[in-house]
Amino acid sequence: MNEVVLDYKEKYQSACIEIINLRHELDQLRRLVFGSRHERFIANTPPEQLALDLTAETVQAAPVPVQTIEYTRQQRKEKTEKVQTGRMKLPADLPREQVILEPQQDVSGLKKIGEEITEELERIPGRLFVRQYVRPKYAKAGGEGVLIADLPVRPIDKGIPGPGLLAQIIIDKYTDHLPIHRQLQRFEREGIKLSSSTLTDWISGTCALLEPLYDTLKKEILSTQYLQADETPIKVLDKDKKGTTHRGYHWVYHAPQERLVLFDYREGRGREGPTEVLKDFRGYLQTDGYAVYEDFEKKPGITLLNCLAHARRKFDEAKTNDPARAEYALSEIQKLYAIERHARAEALTAGQRYELRQHRSINLLNDLKSWMLENYKSVLPKSTIGQALHYSLERFDKLMRYCADGKLEIDNNLIENAIRPVAIGRKNYLFAGSHNGARRAAMLYSFIGTCKINDINPFEWLKNTLETIPQHPVNKLYELIPRKV
Repeated sequence: MNEVVLDYKEKYQSACIEIINLRHELDQLRRLVFGSRHERFIANTPPEQLALDLTAETVQAAPVPVQTIEYTRQQRKEKTEKVQTGRMKLPADLPREQVILEPQQDVSGLKKIGEEITEELERIPGRLFVRQYVRPKYAKAGGEGVLIADLPVRPIDKGIPGPGLLAQIIIDKYTDHLPIHRQLQRFEREGIKLSSSTLTDWISGTCALLEPLYDTLKKEILSTQYLQADETPIKVLDKDKKGTTHRGYHWVYHAPQERLVLFDYREGRGREGPTEVLKDFRGYLQTDGYAVYEDFEKKPGITLLNCLAHARRKFDEAKTNDPARAEYALSEIQKLYAIERHARAEALTAGQRYELRQHRSINLLNDLKSWMLENYKSVLPKSTIGQALHYSLERFDKLMRYCADGKLEIDNNLIENAIRPVAIGRKNYLFAGSHNGARRAAMLYSFIGTCKINDINPFEWLKNTLETIPQHPVNKLYELIPRKV
């Protein structure tokens, strides 16, 4: 009889867990279709307001302690400049084309007392043109041959595209996410009929020219002492997989202090990729909780720290399972982020940020860990809130390590911003044409991403680089890496 009772209890507990997981999946699907993706937690219901619980009780919420955190911040200096109101002023460096409008009446004999200027922002669509290199030929004295000027070095030897055209094709695809076939349609409207293979060959030739610079960027990033790492999938056409695509990965490495980003394409998500790239790296490595990164914890010279945003996301997903516990954890994590926002607003140095964290963040983190340990005993381990607590507790020491150095970040959000263009591109051109195409994309995303975080116009940088790099000294390629001046 006891065995039957135990069997029913196990089935009941299993059914409860399954219901919790199904509700969680349904909630995630609703959020994906209808919900906002903003992760900052803002409590919607005041604590004194009662709520009707119309869903089945999943986990009994334990009473949670409430602690008030206060800090003093310096008053910002009052701005002395007058705040501009009304229509914005157009940039002074834009070229001006003047149109003089004289009155229709006769003005002869009248004295001009001034003028009124009205500005209109206009655009001429980009146009193709042909640059001709005309080289006069001269017969040398005495019939000793012909004298003619040398052609300038061009990005693609014996090719017809100029650096501006190559730069525009690449920026259109990898920054503005305009697929090749749409670019071909635009060229055809302008009277130039090109093939898809031609544009692909031009991109390939450009990447061959930029490859030494890509290797230089990789060496510079790996010589830093603090890296953030993440990975994002990309679909790739594979001749060995008929009717489907291969799932490859762009592994991304970001150096926050130096403002550099590197994309590295790998055919899989295994440990081989980061192990090879980071074999000589020494310093802080910040990642999410993916198991592949855990090996670096054992590697001499590397200190692994985790991303608090990923832990916060777990509790955000658990709000429908156990609102009381999830919202308490989110509130405490929000206090940690408030400290970081305060540090950025005051433009604190790394040393000042370290002192601020030691004074305020450490205590909050220790209290949060104690609360998690206590509450983990009272939840179902396989429930959403149980998984959120387990995820954080398993790596809590690495979540706290950002407090050990003021130059470290609380999360990996900076690298996720660098990855975002890849996600947008996936929705437009859907897949890479080959593994080599995915590698070329990684190279170009590295340069474009570095331009983005340094507020550099990627078209201007790429055009200037394609004009310069053919004759630039190999040992000084680091001068061409896009940097904020």
